[in-house]
Amino acid sequence: MKSARDEPWRPILKDGDKPIYIRIADAITDDILAGRLAVGERLPPLRDLAGLLSLNYATISKAYNEAQRRGLIYSRVGQGSFVCRPGGISRRGASADRAVDMTMNLPPESGNPLLRERMEAGLRALGPDLQPLMRYQEFGGCAEDRAAAVAWLQRRPLKVEEDRILVCPGVQSALLALLGSLARPGDVVLCEALTYPGLRAIAGQLGIRLVGLPLDSEGIDPDALVRLCAEHHPKVLYCNPVLLNPAAVTLSEERRHRVVQIARRYNLPIIEDDAYGLLPTHPPPALAALAPELTYYLCGFSKSLGAGLRIAYLALPSARLKSRLAVTLRATTVMASPITAALASCWVQDGTADLAVSLTRKESRLRQALVNENLSGADYQTHPEAFHVWLRMPGAWSRVAFAARMRAQGINVVVSDAFAVNGKPPEAVRLCLGGPISRQELAHALHLIADTLDQPGAASAGFF
Repeated sequence: MKSARDEPWRPILKDGDKPIYIRIADAITDDILAGRLAVGERLPPLRDLAGLLSLNYATISKAYNEAQRRGLIYSRVGQGSFVCRPGGISRRGASADRAVDMTMNLPPESGNPLLRERMEAGLRALGPDLQPLMRYQEFGGCAEDRAAAVAWLQRRPLKVEEDRILVCPGVQSALLALLGSLARPGDVVLCEALTYPGLRAIAGQLGIRLVGLPLDSEGIDPDALVRLCAEHHPKVLYCNPVLLNPAAVTLSEERRHRVVQIARRYNLPIIEDDAYGLLPTHPPPALAALAPELTYYLCGFSKSLGAGLRIAYLALPSARLKSRLAVTLRATTVMASPITAALASCWVQDGTADLAVSLTRKESRLRQALVNENLSGADYQTHPEAFHVWLRMPGAWSRVAFAARMRAQGINVVVSDAFAVNGKPPEAVRLCLGGPISRQELAHALHLIADTLDQPGAASAGFF
């Protein structure tokens, strides 16, 4: 787009102590907001502006780089630098009013007054005398906590006896204990090619080698599972088979039966991290329901009630495994907090946890409608009742450049490198729709994301 002005654009630099390159970037911001620079307008070439302002080339280059970092301009190799569509800039600077964090995969906070009332009632129900809950408790949860776990797993539905249940201080501690018991340094553990970053952290800590299974829209590839079992003789298969974090795919029922058959053939234990299993209205059967003798089933509350409730239920393949695993858990965590476990039990038994899941599901649907509205032309994978989105980059963008551009506009996303197990990470990012951000803030963030996707990307455009 050509400017209507007769003379080349010249920044009006404000006085002050800021470096000259910052004042040039500020002038670009001011002129975009004032309409003196139009969307798509070509800025003067670096050498021309340097001569116009009697400055050196390096200073102008630094100023344009700063403007690009803020998301104000973009460049095309051999063509020049152009004004971006205004979206994230405001009178207070180049970023949105406050950062929108789309990195932590948290359930959306609905603010429902009934849920708040029920949660507060649960806290009061712990009673005036908390002293008994301040003492060491029976490891793996008291009888009441294990009964609550049995009741909660029936929602999936899973029928599990109390003597196969361990109440743990969160999924991460349970995963650490499981992998420490089932594998040794140097052993291979199979998982999805895109997997939960917490698994990668534990594997690195324990010296375990992760090998990723290829994924498609139906989940992991059973044929690849056969091949990798024969090739690597893995000690365990870890999977997140419902609304996989990050790719939001669900292992189909047909593939679940095939995975179970293969696991039985190779006597391969399965760790089923069912973090999102209760979110879909009609989820496929849990692997633990199909192969209870092989499956270590994990279910926490981070994706339903909230990450602050550090309680997870672990259903073991048999009661005899309980004592062996308890040794590892005791060494790392001693026990789950009795106060937190009692609160979780209360919320399970009085229906508060069910209400939280229902509200999370409802709010996720509303937020997914915003995704459909704003990202209709984008290449993404998600589910109507999920609260994360796997966004693939168009050819013009690299994942790193896109994340940097969004960060400059006050929006934080996670690049695929955090999830990739082996091979080159795909050009994609994960967006979380939940947490404390409001629907209005989310809609604004999605609008900026869509707008940025439509602009020429830094991958093809290059830098100054």
